Amino acid sequence: MNKLTLLLTLLCVLHFFTNLHAQTNGELAVSTVTGSAGGNFSPKNILAIWIEDSNGNFVKTLLAYAQNRRTHLNVWQASTAAAGTEFNVTDAITGATRNSHANRSAMWDARDYTGNVVPDGDYRLWFELTDKNGTGNYGSIVFIKSNEPQVLYPVDLPSFSEINIQWQPENSVGIHDFGENKDFIAFEQNNLRLNVTYPKYFEISVFDLRGQLLVASNQNHIDLSHLSKGIYVVVLTAEESIYANKIMIP
Repeated sequence: MNKLTLLLTLLCVLHFFTNLHAQTNGELAVSTVTGSAGGNFSPKNILAIWIEDSNGNFVKTLLAYAQNRRTHLNVWQASTAAAGTEFNVTDAITGATRNSHANRSAMWDARDYTGNVVPDGDYRLWFELTDKNGTGNYGSIVFIKSNEPQVLYPVDLPSFSEINIQWQPENSVGIHDFGENKDFIAFEQNNLRLNVTYPKYFEISVFDLRGQLLVASNQNHIDLSHLSKGIYVVVLTAEESIYANKIMIP
């Protein structure tokens, strides 16, 4: 093995172990609109949003609107109890039973309930809501914690719609909703075309809700007529920012 090959091998090994033990700081923002679980107390409801690691271990509660009736959030209760910290709400948004449904949002600081930054990797964001004296609706979505930003607009879960998940690593470019910047990107639903007038170099990526890349372009006018009916995520990547939003092909 010559010196160059040895050096490259050592660099690859170092890169592997650096990523293996990476603990990226950052913030996860999540928002969703709640809906009825069909219980007899509806529209009153209790709910929780929390994170587990890829092995199903409880990491942290982000939101818990439940006090006296929290024992009916059975999935959340089981997750926290298995970690030996039943109903843990360290740093979480908390409150009593909600009287109606609305947009709910929360943040995660990349730390577990003991205050330690968790390793990078796959994590699962859990949602649970009930409006009766018993288990209601629940579901989960996987996201990746890494040194790269990620934005997700997953399919609806029972009682949770319009879900928006954004992971923002520390010291990286921001992810923004281009819905607030319609002066430089717009979707013509009648013509199934994206029109982009971004003033600097950009790249457009279009994903389906499974995360599969379907379109990649740096053109100002992008034809999407070949896509099937459904919801897609459009991401504009530029040097200083990342913009993302959902579009619907009718």
